[in-house]
Amino acid sequence: MVALHDFRKVDWEKWLYASETEKAAALSEFHALLKSWQSTEDNQAGSHAVYSIVGQKADIMFMILRPTIKELNQLELKLNKTEIAKYLSPAYSYVSIIEKSSYSKRETDPYKDPEMMAKLHPNIPKSDYICFYPMSKLRGEKNNWFTLEKEERGRMMFDHIATSKPYTKNIKRIITGSIGLDDYEWGISLFCDDPLQFKKLIYDTRFDEVSAKYAIFGSFYIGNYMAEEAIDIFFA
Repeated sequence: MVALHDFRKVDWEKWLYASETEKAAALSEFHALLKSWQSTEDNQAGSHAVYSIVGQKADIMFMILRPTIKELNQLELKLNKTEIAKYLSPAYSYVSIIEKSSYSKRETDPYKDPEMMAKLHPNIPKSDYICFYPMSKLRGEKNNWFTLEKEERGRMMFDHIATSKPYTKNIKRIITGSIGLDDYEWGISLFCDDPLQFKKLIYDTRFDEVSAKYAIFGSFYIGNYMAEEAIDIFFA
């Protein structure tokens, strides 16, 4: 699955001065688009979620999963041609892909492993909150992740996984790779009903060697999940 995190700002002044007829038409068309996305999800051909972003980096985020980049591009173009898009402007975006970890010890064919297939083709958890951030590994003169032997990298990654394991009951995650696709190397999407858990998890893992010596983080985005019925409240 290919992932798009699409962040937009809302031109609230333009929206507030729009007529009630224009607003109703824009929202009606938007709901029809969301229903088509839900139909895709019901047919297990992708997934989506919409979030209200906290802070000034963006107002709304669409997280979309589709089998191919072409399908993501077509979806994005269709969104951009809607009436609601007249009131939205790009704030940030991130393109990445869900893939099997290079450190996985599973020797079975991933396409014959139900657990692995569920990881490669997930539905986005509809938890109350999302925390998204991109990250890369350091290529510094002193500490360079890409000059380490794979066994050493694997050791640190498994230590990192051990630190985060106690949080897996409350926090779901989708990790996507983006080398050659976007500015960072990975995209991390965390989902939880208690946003304080994000802080605890990320704080604890910062002390792991792999993070303390080799991690480079991009901006963090926190969002509130919006079910379709919450869209009208958001734009009220």
